[in-house]
Amino acid sequence: MARVAQVVIPADKQIGVALTYVYGIGPKISQLILNEAKVNPAKRVKDLTAAEEQKINEVVDSKYLVEGNLQRVVTGNIKRVKDINSYRGLRHKAGLPTRGQRTRTNARTRKGRAVAVGGAQPKAASKT
Repeated sequence: MARVAQVVIPADKQIGVALTYVYGIGPKISQLILNEAKVNPAKRVKDLTAAEEQKINEVVDSKYLVEGNLQRVVTGNIKRVKDINSYRGLRHKAGLPTRGQRTRTNARTRKGRAVAVGGAQPKAASKT
């Protein structure tokens, strides 16, 4: 049971892949961390020595923002653009895409479920 940045990473995966389970570490950063710690990326997490695990932890702690600290920074950045009422901030407030994507069609991830406009369908004739 290896821990990197207070996150338990899966023991049966290769260390290069397992590091990507930490928020803020992707494949490229994982590769850079392992190169600096001089650990083989194909090695399984369960086969790591305590020294290798410690080296990886030291590199991550000293050079990279991960997990809670990174999430705090990102949340602060979003709050800042909302507070200054920039265009991006207004889009964040409205729950719409912030990076110029179209919204006439698609954008369902940001906008949520499509809601039918009332009265759009003709009423069915009823017997009287």
